[in-house]
Amino acid sequence: MAQSDFLYPENPKRRQEVNRLHQELLDCLSDSFHATNKLIGVLNTHLGCTLPSIEMKRDGTIKENCDIIIQAMMNIQKELQKVDEALKDKLEPTLYRKLQDIKERETEKIAIVQKVISVILGEATSAASAVAVKLVGSNVTTGIINKLVTVLAQIGASLLGSIGVAVLGLGIDMIIRAILGAVEKTQLQAAIKSYEKHLVEFKSASEKYHHICHRNIFLLLSP
Repeated sequence: MAQSDFLYPENPKRRQEVNRLHQELLDCLSDSFHATNKLIGVLNTHLGCTLPSIEMKRDGTIKENCDIIIQAMMNIQKELQKVDEALKDKLEPTLYRKLQDIKERETEKIAIVQKVISVILGEATSAASAVAVKLVGSNVTTGIINKLVTVLAQIGASLLGSIGVAVLGLGIDMIIRAILGAVEKTQLQAAIKSYEKHLVEFKSASEKYHHICHRNIFLLLSP
């Protein structure tokens, strides 16, 4: 038991809580890497993109890994913007406006995109048209991605950002020292509050992001 534990008997419990919250944060990060790579695979396969896959930096900090996902999302948005601009250029204005209309039926939107997708991509597939409708020019999709980027940037800029991803394998005391540099009641409480605050926002944003990746795209393309 650390000497400060005699002064702050709740510290051992707080250490366990910091460790649990740290694992939850890393699980969310790992899920976001996985979902982003799935989305990249869909875009490369069906929209002719050449986006590189991303990999979690196990010897890096939380901020470095947040930045990797943020950069990948920015690259994804750039590719979607290119397709959106091509659709705007090739479609008649009235048809393009229908793609932006949330009241318009999805089947109708896919039929509209199907008219010009071969010109844009060099080939025409129903899957490509469906992916374009689901992602390109969607204010909902853009908003969800932007929200997750914002949350990741906030986590990276917080006191959690400098924590190494690999400290989990070093034991609870090593994690606490890596996070705080010392074991004190106020520092542990601050770490717990920071984890809890960012996890609530991260989970909410990542769940919506995973929804558009999995339900809207992968189930759509499932045989």
